[in-house]
Amino acid sequence: MVLVEKHLTKKNLVKHVLAVEAIMRRLAGIFGEDVELWGMAGLLHDLDYEDTFDFPEKHGYLTLDIISKLDIPKEVGQAILAHAGQIECKSLMDKAIYCSDPVTGLIVASALMHPSKSLAGTDAGFVGKRYTEKRFAAGADREAIAGCSELGLDLHEFFEISIGAMTDISDLLGL
Repeated sequence: MVLVEKHLTKKNLVKHVLAVEAIMRRLAGIFGEDVELWGMAGLLHDLDYEDTFDFPEKHGYLTLDIISKLDIPKEVGQAILAHAGQIECKSLMDKAIYCSDPVTGLIVASALMHPSKSLAGTDAGFVGKRYTEKRFAAGADREAIAGCSELGLDLHEFFEISIGAMTDISDLLGL
């Protein structure tokens, strides 16, 4: 969390990486993978976002420079580059972070639009309906989200898993 606090100044971006971390941890548990490793990838994946916003071709690479002196497994770095579309998604972790990254925005926007204004009142059906509305949360890459099929999950299952993971940290997300 120290790296996140040092490199990310925007509150919503911090909430985003926390949400991706939560989803990645949940998916790792489901697939019998290393929860800590997958969580680390989720937490660090946008570490350079503020610095590379105007230079998307550098997104992910600056994060690798930042973490290069730390004892972070190379598969985390690979997932960071994969989420940014810099390299092809090869591993299960790469595929998971690629679809988890954009789904957080769709879920947050759905929760804020829901009458309850909370994750607790938001379900997969509600998010699924918003998913089909192209103008709703337009920045949430639908093609990347649909990549959940590479994990053997349909959209409804992926939305349920993601909402559940984010609900577990709803206090940190302010939802």
